[in-house]
Amino acid sequence: MREVVLDTETTGLDPSDGHRVVEVACLELVNSVPTGKTYQAYVNPSRDVPPEAEAVHGLSTAFLADKPMFGEVVDAFLAFVDDAPLVIHNAEFDLKFLNSELRQLGRLPLDPANAVDTLAIARRKFPGAPASLDALCRRFEIDNSHRAKHGALLDAELLAEVYLQLVGGRQPMLGLAANQKATGPVAAKREPRPARPHAATDAELAAHADFVKSLKSPIWSS
Repeated sequence: MREVVLDTETTGLDPSDGHRVVEVACLELVNSVPTGKTYQAYVNPSRDVPPEAEAVHGLSTAFLADKPMFGEVVDAFLAFVDDAPLVIHNAEFDLKFLNSELRQLGRLPLDPANAVDTLAIARRKFPGAPASLDALCRRFEIDNSHRAKHGALLDAELLAEVYLQLVGGRQPMLGLAANQKATGPVAAKREPRPARPHAATDAELAAHADFVKSLKSPIWSS
């Protein structure tokens, strides 16, 4: 099964306030395992990047000034995504921004029903516990020490590892004995033992006879 892990960086929190996408990244999974295929693009948002947003992802207005507009990368982005389910941490946020960009271009929106929200999965699985990407990396002992700032591709790579843990661990195909060679049935070696005696002793026979005499009208004597 093909899935696509997706993440974005933006100029703010809400596209209805004029905020735009500044980076989009995707990572391909097949049977929950990364294939090594990725897509990443920086996007000129046609507006300034507020200082608080730059502090999160490190993408400045000057850095993005010569990057392509979203309309210039949309075909490559949609071709990579294709019809695969989208694995997103806080899917509502990323889809809100991406669908805003798509609507401005007259394109069909991405279907929220096709998204797997790892934030929702984590909250169901660990109710009351922190469920940010950093918190889940700590829970699953995934090294995110190189995540000084948010970056869409780096976050997608970390999310792919988190997602694998959320859906069942690092060996989804149950290949627990991948390094062992099957050798077929193995017969256990046993030392032969002499047969144990089962005949009653004279003392046991005499005791049984006395017991039978004590019975009143046994059915086998009628």
